[in-house]
Amino acid sequence: MPARTRRNKLKGSLVFHASNRSCNDMVIFHGEDDCRHFVNLLSAYCERFCIAIYHWVIMPSHFRIAFEIADPRETSCFMAGLNRAYTHYHHNHHGSTGYLWQGRFALQPIQKENYLLSCGRYIERNPVRANLVQEAHEYHYSSAKFYCFGIRDIITRENPMFEKFGIDIGKRNENYRKFLCYSNPEEEKLFGNSATPLGDVYFTKRLWCINGRYMPQGRGRAPGTNNRIISSRGVC
Repeated sequence: MPARTRRNKLKGSLVFHASNRSCNDMVIFHGEDDCRHFVNLLSAYCERFCIAIYHWVIMPSHFRIAFEIADPRETSCFMAGLNRAYTHYHHNHHGSTGYLWQGRFALQPIQKENYLLSCGRYIERNPVRANLVQEAHEYHYSSAKFYCFGIRDIITRENPMFEKFGIDIGKRNENYRKFLCYSNPEEEKLFGNSATPLGDVYFTKRLWCINGRYMPQGRGRAPGTNNRIISSRGVC
């Protein structure tokens, strides 16, 4: 977990599943140079905002990340800054103009202990669903190689639940490869383009819906007069 953690009622349990897609699904990650630059941006922003990225994938037209941030209030600044920085890079290197992204990024709060592994599998299986590779670990621009073979990169922080896959790293890698091969359509529906929080009743009741985004409750009342506490059904 990031070191500079702001006190909230979901400290140590809250992870965000975030994504953003290009306008009209056009290709914005054209190859290795673009993906490497985006990974470097993620690394820089992780340091700036005290973020741990547990799972990630960069697709030709979009990206997905599962991350924990020290201060959840800074999530929008992190995502907006990341998107602006890559837009600037893309305009300079590919001659594009105007809007690069289709709109606001998608943000889904998930309970780490119950849903992070499933979310990670959904993220890393994106290239398989898109028929870019047959097995997730064959794709170069994701965290799959870290968990399947122990190949480190500059942004992946080990999922705390990864230890459950075996008593040693070799066994964990082997069992994770099997885990990643399994496709669960019902599970995948949970992480589509939904912003609905995923967690038990304790988790969901400790989220506030603030301007369409779900944030953990702090001390005192929810900020603003139009914000409501999420119910156990996940509706603002």
